[in-house]
Amino acid sequence: MRKDITIAAEPRSTRGKNEARRLRVRGLAPAVVYGTGAEPVAVAVSPKEVGSILKSPSGHNTIFNVDMSGQVSPVMIVDWQHDPIKGKLLHVDLKRIDPAVRMAVRVPVHTTGEPRGVKIQGGLHEIITREIEIESLPDEIPESFTMNVTELGIGQSIRAGEIPLSGSIKLLTAPETVISHVIAVRAATDAAAEVAPATPEPEVIKKGKKEEAGAATDKKDEKKKK
Repeated sequence: MRKDITIAAEPRSTRGKNEARRLRVRGLAPAVVYGTGAEPVAVAVSPKEVGSILKSPSGHNTIFNVDMSGQVSPVMIVDWQHDPIKGKLLHVDLKRIDPAVRMAVRVPVHTTGEPRGVKIQGGLHEIITREIEIESLPDEIPESFTMNVTELGIGQSIRAGEIPLSGSIKLLTAPETVISHVIAVRAATDAAAEVAPATPEPEVIKKGKKEEAGAATDKKDEKKKK
C-alpha cells in the first residue's frame, strides 16, 4: 500500500562493522537500496522512521519514498535485522518499486463477527491461516483482508479462494487453504488428548508404595517372633 511518506537516506561510501557502529552513535542505521535494474546504493537511514513504518497497519508492505540527496525513489522494506536484546534496528534492505510491474507479497487476513456455530451451537472458532500470498500491481496492494464469519456453523470453514479480490490482485496461496473454521468442542478436546503424551506415574510414588509394603511385612514378622 502506497503511503505519502518520505524518509531521508544519507549515502555512505564505506561499509563494515566499524562504519555501522559510527552510524548508530549518530542515531542512524545502515541500509541498502536496490532493484529495478539500478546499482545497489549503500545509505544510512533513521531507525525510528523505519520502525514506525514497520509498526504501521500495512507494515513491510508499505510503499514509501526514500530521498537520496534529491533523488527520490518509491521503495518497500524487504528485509531488516533487529538487535535481539536491545531491539534496535541494525540493518534494513529497501527495494525500489516500479509501479508498472506486478509483485508478490503476503497480506494479513482478519476475521470479524462471532460465528453462529460458537454463539448458538457451542463450538470453537479456530484461526488457521493469518495471511495469504497475492500478486498485484504495487499501488493496489491492500493493507489487509477482512472476512465476516458470523454465518459459520460447526463443521464449516472459510477458505482462501473465498476472499474477494479486486483490481489486478491474483491469489497465489492455494484456494483450498483454510483461513478459519468452527469445530465441536469435544472434537477439539479429543484432538488435544491424542497429541498430549501419557503422564507416567512419578517414581517417588512407586517407591513410597514399596516402602509401605516392606514396613507392613516387617511388622508381621515381629508379631510372629513374639
